[in-house]
Amino acid sequence: MALSPATTAASADTRDEAPGGAGKGRITWAPCEEEPAAECGTLAVPIDWSRPNGPTVDLALARRKATDPAARIGSLLINPGGPGGSGVEFAYSAPGYFTEEIQRRFDLVGFDPRGVARSHPVVCSASVYNQMPYAIMKSQADFDRWTAYAKRLRQDCRARTGPLYDHVDSVDVARDMDAIRAALGEEKLTYYGVSYGTLIGQMYAELFPHRVRALALDSNMDHSLGVKAFLDTEAAAVEDSFDEFAGWCDQEPNCALHGQDVRVVWERLLAKAREGELYYPGVPDRPMTEVQVLWQGVLGTEGPAWQLLSEMLRYLDGGPPSSWLPPLPGRGPVEGDVAQLPTAVLCEDYDLRVRNYKEYAALLRSNARVAPDMRLNPMPIEDLPVCLGHPTSNPQHRTRYTGSAPLLLGTSIHDPSTPYAWTADVARQLGPKARLLTYEGWGHRIYGKEECATVPIDDYLISLTLPPRGFRCPVGGGSEPGLKRRSEVWPTDGLPWAAVPRPVVSRTSG
Repeated sequence: MALSPATTAASADTRDEAPGGAGKGRITWAPCEEEPAAECGTLAVPIDWSRPNGPTVDLALARRKATDPAARIGSLLINPGGPGGSGVEFAYSAPGYFTEEIQRRFDLVGFDPRGVARSHPVVCSASVYNQMPYAIMKSQADFDRWTAYAKRLRQDCRARTGPLYDHVDSVDVARDMDAIRAALGEEKLTYYGVSYGTLIGQMYAELFPHRVRALALDSNMDHSLGVKAFLDTEAAAVEDSFDEFAGWCDQEPNCALHGQDVRVVWERLLAKAREGELYYPGVPDRPMTEVQVLWQGVLGTEGPAWQLLSEMLRYLDGGPPSSWLPPLPGRGPVEGDVAQLPTAVLCEDYDLRVRNYKEYAALLRSNARVAPDMRLNPMPIEDLPVCLGHPTSNPQHRTRYTGSAPLLLGTSIHDPSTPYAWTADVARQLGPKARLLTYEGWGHRIYGKEECATVPIDDYLISLTLPPRGFRCPVGGGSEPGLKRRSEVWPTDGLPWAAVPRPVVSRTSG
């Protein structure tokens, strides 16, 4: 049901088969058309895992083999998050992400989760998708309009996508991961997941506790939160990251807004957006919305990319052009016949039910109290109305893990997208079966930020060695020669919560 990115040259085939009948759990590998240095393939899995002999969907995979076969430990399954992130693209870009030691010791295997990218994506008619109302509701009439639209969109997407639409939650993906593990010939799973990729890791631990070798979960989702706690913690996190940016700008002469009051500039831009008077450079046909301004505060602090953020705000405020112009953030109209909607995954994983506008308005007021500058976090706010009335097949619950292999949970203190509190709470839920690795810095995703945030993850994945309890990595915590230092990251190629109809490179920054 999904197109494979692999070539079909039989002479290039190698096969990994799971134990079982002929043709079961088979991946046929061949050089990837888009990245010949990697191998691509597909694995057929049941659309409905309660009907294992029923219709199947093809999962797209990509693999980079260990650079030192003699030192190879096995396969490391990787996922960049989202929902909507492409593991195939993550595998393509793995040499620029993982240390040489990880590349030496593991086959790096990325997969596009069901309903995403090359694995039969959830799609909707562009004509229906492009009628999406403004994300923030301001009246009961808006709430009623959104409720009716969300139902119509869901019906259209289900018709366009087919039976898979009802089976894209993270429990289904975790079962797919175990099928991949078996097809790779691994007795137990070794896994690295970022952001939403941590949720499928948590679900895997619940379902297959005795098949866990090592799960390194970087910037965790907290699947125990109700809608108010979910939105409040997201708003507080992005406000904290905005505060850190403003403090940096006050002290750093290179900040494009140094010497100005960052919050005054920010309020001026939000006011212009509310009046319909703010235009994004290169997009003259429609004014920026307030939500699109708020997106700048998320994307500029995920990397973080404070210098670029300061230049962008100065540019929007009438100053000189910035050094680089990212795409207009947030949801917008799409071209072509269909739009991808990975938000369906979130709707099946999180019950974001809101009964009426009065309850919705109370949620926004609560957000504004904890986030006076940002008001709210636009990521979940753009998705909540899409999920109105949507069935939730994997509703929120505390993480339940009965295995003996400890899990490693990483987080930064100032993460705008997956709050520090989320990872800390998951660690509390897991108790002695989890080890918390705290980076005392900024941004979303800690791997690669500092030596002391990266090497412990490598040590855990390679030798199952855990950092000491309570371990904290300070900013400037080492600079190992093999660690790839990254420039500022502005993650617009993979907006994790938006329905962007193009492949997602990776959510190394959602």
